[in-house]
Amino acid sequence: MGELRDRFWELPLSDLSRAEWEALCDGCGRCCLHKIEDADTGEITDTNVACKLLDTKTAQCTDYRNRKAFVPDCLRLTLKIVHDVAWLPNTCAYRLRADNKPLPEWHYLTLGDREAVKHAGVSVAGRVVSEYDAGPLEHHIVEWDTP
Repeated sequence: MGELRDRFWELPLSDLSRAEWEALCDGCGRCCLHKIEDADTGEITDTNVACKLLDTKTAQCTDYRNRKAFVPDCLRLTLKIVHDVAWLPNTCAYRLRADNKPLPEWHYLTLGDREAVKHAGVSVAGRVVSEYDAGPLEHHIVEWDTP
């Protein structure tokens, strides 16, 4: 994946290498869930319906490298648009670091434990349904807790 500098997550996002940018993700899976946008107000409502590529048990993309080929509207988060993506969760490392805030105490980069995101109740692993099985999104509206 490339060389990761010591405590790179404390650097400004603009200073991160591609490998460091990718490593910043806590793997919660919330960005891979379908959202409902109100056509009149623009308000975004969360659902528990996962993209077809998200493994619902682990909250990991099953084909991250080629995801755009299978899900053309999959968002590739970049420094250029991170402030414009209003539906990123408040716990998202990209959002936090873009606002010059520290990572949450449960983030794997600070704890060294990839499972910490699950223990903190942030991960969607085991709490979502695949879009193949879901039916109408309106039947799957949720409010995710923020630790």
